[in-house]
Parts: sequence; C-alpha cells; structure tokens
Amino acid sequence: MKTYWNTEHQLQKIDEWQPNCWIQVTCPNEDDRRNLEETYKIPDYFLSDIADNDERARYEYDDGWMLIILRIPYVKEIRSRTPYTTVPLGIIHKRDVTITVCNFETNMMIDFVSFHKKRGEGFPDDGDMIFRLCLSSAVWYLKRLKQISQRIDAAKKDMSKVDNEALIGLSRLQDSLTYFQTSIRGNENLLAKLKFKLQVDELDADLIEDVNIEMSQARETTNIYSNILESTMETYRGIINNNMNTTMRTLTSVTIIMMFPTLIASLFGMNLANGMENSSWGFLFAILISLFVSLASWAALRFKRLI
Repeated sequence: MKTYWNTEHQLQKIDEWQPNCWIQVTCPNEDDRRNLEETYKIPDYFLSDIADNDERARYEYDDGWMLIILRIPYVKEIRSRTPYTTVPLGIIHKRDVTITVCNFETNMMIDFVSFHKKRGEGFPDDGDMIFRLCLSSAVWYLKRLKQISQRIDAAKKDMSKVDNEALIGLSRLQDSLTYFQTSIRGNENLLAKLKFKLQVDELDADLIEDVNIEMSQARETTNIYSNILESTMETYRGIINNNMNTTMRTLTSVTIIMMFPTLIASLFGMNLANGMENSSWGFLFAILISLFVSLASWAALRFKRLI
C-alpha cells in the first residue's frame, strides 16, 4: 500500500506525488517495488535490503540516494516463538524524494502518522522527519518493554503454578529482549553517525538530544528487564527441581513402607518351620505384623518429614 503525504506545514494526505512530499509504503508487493524502481530510479538492491528481516541498522549512499535502515519494534502472535521482535524500516531519500518502506504493518507507523496529524505539525526538513522516526521507535520500544514487564510480573505472582509452559513463555520473552538489545544498540550507533551526515540546526539538535535520552532509557530498561527475567527463570527452575525432589522423596518413602509387608509375607511363605504352620491364626498374625510394621514405618518417616 502506498500513501502520499504533504509535510510542509501539517501532515495531509494527497492523491499523487509532489516534490518534497513523503511517500509511505507499507507491505509492498512486487508491483509496488517495480513501480518505485522505475518511477524514481531507486537502486534495485535498496528494496531487497529492506525486505531482509535480519538487516541491521545502518545507512549508505549510492548514486545520490541515501538509504537508512532503522530497526523498529513489532508484535507477532503472543504464542509465537518470539512474540516481541524487531523489523527493518527503510528510509530512502534524494533531494525532493523521501520514501519510507516497511514490509510489516506496525503500530509505530500508524501512531506516528496519527500523532502528527492530531498536532497539526509537518516536518521542516527531511532530517527532522528522520530524527522524529528515530524518536518514535525509541518511544515504542519503551511501550513494548512495559508490556513485557507486566508479563514478567504476572509470572512472578503465580509461581505456585509452575509448569513447562510457563517456563517456555519466559524463554520466549528472553528471546524478545535479546532482539531488542541488539536492535537498540544498532539504532544508537546509526543515530551517532547520522548526526554528522545530515544537516542539523538548533531545533534538530534538541530533537537529537531527546532521541538520545529515549534510546539510552530503552537500552537500560531492556538490560534491567533481561536481568530480572533471567532471575525469574532461575527461580522457576529451582521450584521445578524442588518439586521433583519432593515427588521422588515421597515415592521412595512409599516404596520403603510397602517393602515391609512384602518382606513379612515372603518370610511366612517360605517352606520352613516357623511355628505358625498349623495355627488357624497364622494368616491373621502375618497381616497384623505387616500392618504394625507399615504404620511404624509411616510414623517414623512422617516424624522425619520425609512424607
């Protein structure tokens, strides 16, 4: 899907391309990619790099075109292998042409457009728009991290119901935090380079400082939650091991209790003289001895808190 935006004074949707407008491309198909390459003469590998989900945050120049790849947060299905991950957002710029391309429909880009439309603000220049996209990505990292924190807190409150599914869920969150750590670090390095490559005025300098603050906060928050999650997973593993030890101890105790009646029955069942061969009370006597020994064993194990 391709949308044209006039960014001169305020963000307004327009029907066709105009110089210095913003072209927003979301989930492009082959026709969209071919149209962009043929209409604006974009280097063909730009769109291929953006389509690569593993592409790192970076920038490069080719024939007057500048490509910036920013990693932004994205939410998959909650039960997927990594419910929270990151995807590349491509920013392509040359003089009066600015194009953003994302192969996923993300809440960040929807919010970015909605926020600036409500405020009635445009972008003074292309650098301002690029830095505001960086700021928006940092803010959305913090929003997703808050959601991850809530899921960690929920897991810590319900540790009495520890099972493999809960541990797998925490492991998935750990994978998500790893993606966040790598992507935020890459975005910070990208921002540090863009400050010297793009024209920065006094207004942009303040904006860049805001981006730096939000990026640093997102990185530190990710590290904190990663440590908390690792500690929580260690606690889960400890509880699971304790439960397993308790179960094995109980089974061992039951085995010991059941061993004595079997032993007594075996002794009385031997083809040897034991004084009870001709007694009519022999069977009852064997049962009573078995019950007594079993109860005594149970009481001893109970006293030792082994069952």
